[in-house]
Amino acid sequence: MSRPPARPTAAESEPDRAERPEPEAGSTPTPAAAAAIGSLSDLPVAGLTRRRIALLIGALVAAWVIVLFARQVGEASEATARASDMRASNATLARDVAAAQHELTLIQQQAYIEQQAREYRLGHPREIPFILADDAPPLAADAPGSAAVRLGEVVDRRTPIESWLDLLFGSPDDAESGLPPATG
Repeated sequence: MSRPPARPTAAESEPDRAERPEPEAGSTPTPAAAAAIGSLSDLPVAGLTRRRIALLIGALVAAWVIVLFARQVGEASEATARASDMRASNATLARDVAAAQHELTLIQQQAYIEQQAREYRLGHPREIPFILADDAPPLAADAPGSAAVRLGEVVDRRTPIESWLDLLFGSPDDAESGLPPATG
């Protein structure tokens, strides 16, 4: 059971009256105004009213929702980046698997097996095996079969007389450039 609030006695109410300002002469406070003056529970504490507290809670909830949304957007973009990386990785792995399958079909052919057997001198009896020395010099740039000499390429070879004439009188390129002929 709740008890009704106790009324202040005359002795207790005296100090309260001393703290309150006296009403102006000629004005009598209304009962509602007197109740408002006498109750401290209706006064806002540090400027916080119910409306301001509701706005503050609403702002905090809105900020929380925005932060959650931003986190989900960030996680979604991260997942998209991981998925694209996985797609690229899968494409690379698919190329590697295709290359390995091609190599497997190649090494299972009889011609490849015979070629590798020659390395161990297991070829035909009439074959003469040979091995290049480790310190063998590289082939010349114009050796037959090298990349410098292409099949069907026209090679401009000068005759010995043309070389002598260029040496004695200069080449036609020197005359066009304005340089004096080369003398030996």
